[in-house]
Order: sequence, then structure tokens, then C-alpha cells
Amino acid sequence: MSVNSRRDHLDEIRAAALGAVEPGRAVRRFLSRDGDRLRVGDHVVLLDSARPVRLLAAGKAAVPMARAAASILGGRLGPGIVVTKHGHFDGLPFPPGLTAIEAGHPVPDDAGLAAVAAIEALLEGVGDQDVVLALFSGGASALLPDPAEGLTLADLQATTGALLRSGAPIGELNAVRKHLSKLKGGQLARRAQPAALAALILSDVVGDPLDVIASGPTAPDPTTFADAWAILEQRGLLAAVPAPVRRRLHDGVEGRLPDTPGPGDPLFSRVANVLVGSNRLAAEAAVSAAERLGYRTLLLSTFVEGEAREVAKVAAALAREILASGHPAAPPACLVLGGETTVTVKGAGRGGRNQELALAAALLLEGIDGVSILALATDGTDGPTDSAGGVIDGGTAAAIRAAGIDPAAALADNDSYPALDSCGALLRTGPTGTNVNDLLVLLVGDPNS
Repeated sequence: MSVNSRRDHLDEIRAAALGAVEPGRAVRRFLSRDGDRLRVGDHVVLLDSARPVRLLAAGKAAVPMARAAASILGGRLGPGIVVTKHGHFDGLPFPPGLTAIEAGHPVPDDAGLAAVAAIEALLEGVGDQDVVLALFSGGASALLPDPAEGLTLADLQATTGALLRSGAPIGELNAVRKHLSKLKGGQLARRAQPAALAALILSDVVGDPLDVIASGPTAPDPTTFADAWAILEQRGLLAAVPAPVRRRLHDGVEGRLPDTPGPGDPLFSRVANVLVGSNRLAAEAAVSAAERLGYRTLLLSTFVEGEAREVAKVAAALAREILASGHPAAPPACLVLGGETTVTVKGAGRGGRNQELALAAALLLEGIDGVSILALATDGTDGPTDSAGGVIDGGTAAAIRAAGIDPAAALADNDSYPALDSCGALLRTGPTGTNVNDLLVLLVGDPNS
């Protein structure tokens, strides 16, 4: 089978995986209305005919999630705020009362501040007969910058940037964010009291912890000020973050500030958090598609984490093992992995975690026939680029050299984007409308041989 045929197969597998986690479909599986009864997963919320449902949505999948919810609520839909990343709004008209705002990600911006102010206004004056429907997906943490008292947007930007450059995983990043914020870490649930609050959540975090996805604005927070301080200390970032950030965290550690609401807090008695989609659903759809194409397919894990180039070593080793021994699956084989890697940025180049993984794998598999690898950010945006990742094979590294770029030097400079782009290995999908972490798909051999 040719390289192009394997790439066609990877395109089919990618389409199936993304289709399975289309946000509108995910919302409709868990949200329905029968008159005054709103079903949210296993929960039933009674609607007051005189009080329309207030809707807020934030994240890279906010627009399709909001459209689906609005169609289900129908005439019960009240005012709403929908916040997504710059370039992710489809431009089509929303139902009356819904306002779309595009904001910065992964580094927050002034538009995000305006979005937070709009959400606070939306929650103003809610009573115990009101219902608030929240829709969260990956990216909401950055899209809703909500600096706590004494902090500025610049403080959040500097702290977020320092953590990202350090390679901090999302759990650590969000533990710090929650303690510099006024809505994250269950504090939006506190702000929505005494209304009934239901949240539909599309996960972009390994293991689907509700307190980490979107920094858990409606979920109990098991982390503390002490945890946030320890993360910065262990990563050597205390001196790198702004002084007001250090002061706030120190005051929290010393007990001079109230911590975020934790598990068991009674304020969550009227809160329903429902997971509607995850990386596993996308990975399982990828497996089914590969099996239909004739591959012996294994889903190895949806808990992949670590440095992108280290994960690339594992992927390359698995491909070589299949060719050498037929384990863990004999060719034609497809291995599917899900999760989210990180990159400790030391160079001055341009790229993202999936591009870095793809470039590293291309070097490790150079000259080896019969292997193709897809490294995909399911939201269509890999790091601060317009790429969704990369598709490589045993000839990619040589093709990059033929284009005049040293692939090893590019990897060392974290400059995967131009390297992959030079030979057509860069994957551009545009915004996919969903966001459930990353997928890594390995194809080895020919199902038609």
C-alpha cells in the first residue's frame, strides 16, 4: 500500500473520531425537555414558566454546544453569553438573546475580560426559581480570565505564559489559575446561588476530572492555595510570576483569604455536572473506523501524557516492534492512543505539541517503510498555530531535508511547524468545533496485501 493510501486511511479515521465527539450531538444525548421538565443527564430540573433559562457557554466547542442547547430549550431560552476562541465563531446568527464573544487562547486577552463581565451580569439577581445552564469545553480557562481582587489581566497572562513554557500539565496550570480567579474552582457555582445550576461538560483533560476541565467553575475544587504555591515553587517559577500573584497565593496559604469551595461544600447541592463527551469516545470511534478499513486495531490508552518527543519514542518503538515481531498486533495493524502531551519550550521556533511529536517520530522512523503516524489536536489548533498536528512516515525526514531544512535542528529549536509544512506533513483542518484532547494513530502495513 502506498504512503498516500495510508494517509487516506488516516483521514477517514480522523473524520470518524471527530464525528463521534461533535458537540451538538453530545449535548443532545444528555439534554432534553418535556414541557416544564428539563432532563440533564440523570437529573431533572423543573422550569418556571415565568423565568426563562439563562445560558452561558465557554470553550472551543461553545458555539455548537450553545446552538444545540438553544434548539432544545426553544421558547424557554432566555439571555445567554457564548464565549469561544478568536476565529472559532461560525458567523451564523444566534437565537435572539444569545451574544457571541471571541476571546484569546491560550493567553487571555481583554475580550475575555469583557466576556467575564457579561457572565457576571447574566448571573446578577438570580433567585431560587431560576435555572442556569452552563456549557463548558476545553479552552474555557483561558477564554474567561477572571483576575481576583488585586490582580490584573497582565498578571494572569504572565503567569499562564510562564507555566506553559515550563511544560506544566493542565492539572497544574489550572490549580494555579483557580487560586488567582473569581469564577474558577467552583466559584461560578457560588456566584449562581441560589439558582439551580446544570453544567454540560465536554472534556479535554486526561481522565476527565471535572475540577480540572475549564478549571472547574461549577465543580468542587480539591486543590488549595498551598497546592498552587507548591506548583510554582517546584517549577522554579515563584520569581518569574508577578509580585501580586505571589502576594495573593502567600496570603491564601497563610489563611488570610478564603479558599475555593471544596468537596462537601453545601453550595453544590443544587448543582448538576454532567460529562457529555471525552477523548475515549473519539478514540473508540477511531478504532471502529480502522477495523472497517481492515486493520487489526488496538486502543492502547487514553491516558497518554509526558513530553511530546518522549511519547514519539514510544510510538516509534511500537511501530518497529510490530514490523519485527507482529506484537502487540500483526500487520496490517493500527494502534490508537489518546491524551495530551506537553512541550518544555527551550527554542525560539514555532509549533505545537502534536507537531513536535510528529517531527520527532519522523526522525526516529526515517527510512522505515510501511508506517504512517497521525498526531492530532482534536480542536484543530495545535499550540499557538493554525495547524492541527502532523502526518508523517518513513520518508518525511528526508523530504524535510530536501526542502532545505535540517529536521533535527528544527526539533531542537521547537520549530516543527515550518519543518512539517515544507514537505506537506503539516495537518490543517481549521477549527473542528470540538475539543477532546489529542489522538495518536499508527498504521503499520497494508490491509489489502
